[in-house]
Amino acid sequence: MESILRLKEESKAYKKSDFRLEQISFSVPYGSIVGFVGENGAGKSTTIGCVLNTISRDSGSIEVFGREMQEQDVEIKQRIGVVYDGENFPGYYSAGQLSDIFRGIYEKWDDALFQFYLKEFGLSKGQKIKTYSKGMTMKLAIAAALSHHPDLLILDEATSGLDPSMRDEMLDIFLDFVGTEKRSILFSTHITSDLEKIADYIVLIHKGKILLTEEKDKIVYHYGVMRCGKGQFNAMEENDKIAWRRRDYQIDVLVSDREKILKKYPGTVVDHVSIDELVVLLTKGEKR
Repeated sequence: MESILRLKEESKAYKKSDFRLEQISFSVPYGSIVGFVGENGAGKSTTIGCVLNTISRDSGSIEVFGREMQEQDVEIKQRIGVVYDGENFPGYYSAGQLSDIFRGIYEKWDDALFQFYLKEFGLSKGQKIKTYSKGMTMKLAIAAALSHHPDLLILDEATSGLDPSMRDEMLDIFLDFVGTEKRSILFSTHITSDLEKIADYIVLIHKGKILLTEEKDKIVYHYGVMRCGKGQFNAMEENDKIAWRRRDYQIDVLVSDREKILKKYPGTVVDHVSIDELVVLLTKGEKR
């Protein structure tokens, strides 16, 4: 499958820190939304920084649109839209002033589209950004990222600060964005319910290492959590256990094929697994 973004064995270490990215490898296929999950400090932002060339990597390769992006590769950067969690723009500007600035930066800047999103999101063209709420700031950043017609969107907690209704509206916009099969999204977020609604793939990073790369539908429809006692747990074949957590009166076991486990161990309880519980089991649980 052809990919719009491909990371191969990307590594990064810091001299004054024990943290390091270790051989990060995953792809973002054309027409897909890839959810990038992990706890705070897992390496999501560092990975994104390496993709955007704002952080230099020590080794490995990163290909965007089929080629390595160099530091001054303006052509590739024109085709990427980025939304960070936090202050994306100086607070003394208004949305109208931003449009004037971006018109001189992006070759495909679409002022009519930007004005459409400002109206759609209820943002005033003349209001200073420093007076915006967190949610308004995120809506403005998304509007700006979409208005230069990028082919790749990189979202870092882009739906944080939004109320549930507006989050759903944004998710619909993201789905429309990838609808042509020529554009893709790398979506880093802690709101895993958003990924359950729109993601095609899930990539889990933990302590600088990739623990899982899987199709979202396979996680939702095929993976499961077996709720069992000590006797049932001990009777399981080791190859059936991905990860597990011991509780006071039961053990929760992550399995990759819910239906197979139900048939193989009659009388057991095997629930569907959410992305949240999957992350907890893989990062906090024991493994074979």
